[in-house]
Amino acid sequence: MDQQCKLEGNNKPRRVKHTFTQSIKGTPEQVFPLLCPVREADWIPGWTTDWVISNTGVAEQDCIFQTPPRPGAGGAASIWVITHHDEDAFEVEMIKVTPAFTVGKLQIKLSAQGKTSTNATIAYEFTSLGPLGDTYLEGFTAQWYEKFMRVWEKQMNHYLETGELSSDPDLQSG
Repeated sequence: MDQQCKLEGNNKPRRVKHTFTQSIKGTPEQVFPLLCPVREADWIPGWTTDWVISNTGVAEQDCIFQTPPRPGAGGAASIWVITHHDEDAFEVEMIKVTPAFTVGKLQIKLSAQGKTSTNATIAYEFTSLGPLGDTYLEGFTAQWYEKFMRVWEKQMNHYLETGELSSDPDLQSG
């Protein structure tokens, strides 16, 4: 079956957005550098990029990177663009394009909670680009998103506490 995008003309978006606030055991200054296509490999088991385009070698405004194809995306890799990166406000926004699948927007805002903790408010919004994206959005429920965010929270907290990737099989990226 041909899974190419067959959109023509004007279309009403098929879009889903979820937001979750994580409790991270580190300061915004410790957490923000980890929100990076290179540094995520330090704390997310299985995270990989195919390539990164960056003046500094890490996350920055207009950084572009590619991640490998994910299951269900029709074999397409994803291109990510960091559209907002504010180290002083601890904010980052990325756009993720997976052809014939979805366009995603990731927004993260960190805020200090006391002297040693951070609230990370993370919003993902996906817009379908065709049948495969429609199927993905059906499974992108509030319950699924909360579980995904709690795993991510545990992965980062483990790294901040130990300096190592978690070996817990329940915290592996899938």
